[in-house]
Amino acid sequence: MKIKSFFLMVLILSVILISTVFAETRIRCASTTSTQNSGLLDYILPLFEKKTGIKVDVVAVGTGAAIEIGKRGDADVVFVHAKELELKAVEEGYFLDRHDVMYNDFIIIGPPDDPVQIKGLNSAAGAFRNIAKSAFPFVSRGDKSGTHTKELSIWGKINIDPKGQKWYLEVGQGMEKTQRIANEKRAYTLTDRGTWLATKEKDRLEMTIVLEGDPVLFNQYGVMAVNPERHRHVKYKEAMEFINWIISRDGQHAIASFKDKYGNQLFIPNAN
Repeated sequence: MKIKSFFLMVLILSVILISTVFAETRIRCASTTSTQNSGLLDYILPLFEKKTGIKVDVVAVGTGAAIEIGKRGDADVVFVHAKELELKAVEEGYFLDRHDVMYNDFIIIGPPDDPVQIKGLNSAAGAFRNIAKSAFPFVSRGDKSGTHTKELSIWGKINIDPKGQKWYLEVGQGMEKTQRIANEKRAYTLTDRGTWLATKEKDRLEMTIVLEGDPVLFNQYGVMAVNPERHRHVKYKEAMEFINWIISRDGQHAIASFKDKYGNQLFIPNAN
């Protein structure tokens, strides 16, 4: 009986040891709809997993919501695009080790016939002023995302509060759905170039870029780890493996290599 008990104990310990060795390590990343809709995460995360063995579960929401998820400790790492909000959250002690990762730009899209004559203007503020003056439909994400934050900052520059205006529609949706709604309503909207390039044909959008190139439309993305002193359960070590990889030569090369089917580079790496 003692021999049987000994072998049974050895078998149980072996099963536990094997389960431990082969157990998956997973982290949760709260990120933006643009990194998801563009296909970037589907492209780079398998490379990270192959390098480290760590799987990344993504929650793709607006930047504001992603930061709040991180503040609650419901994610291990946050990858978003509203630098002022990110730095504020770091200063408040919710996050550590924030780094710039990459950038692209925002663009204004609208009906091909450009009813309020935005084409030819060189400023987003001027474009928004034309839209408000004409009371022409504008679709806003209205979700406290990075794109929504940028949009509100442009309205603020021209001292216009569009909220509640009949021509201003807040939809509370991600970027891809917001584009679709703007397309259906022949309205204007602000979007990020990555989502636009990745979805315009798939969604059969009949819109066109009416303004681009204004320096104010620069769109910086950053990554940061949830502070383990606030939430002891978070996987800080693994989150830092992700951060260190994405800002490394390998991670930055992966971002630079990600292109749409026409060879357009959707994001420019700029980690420092």
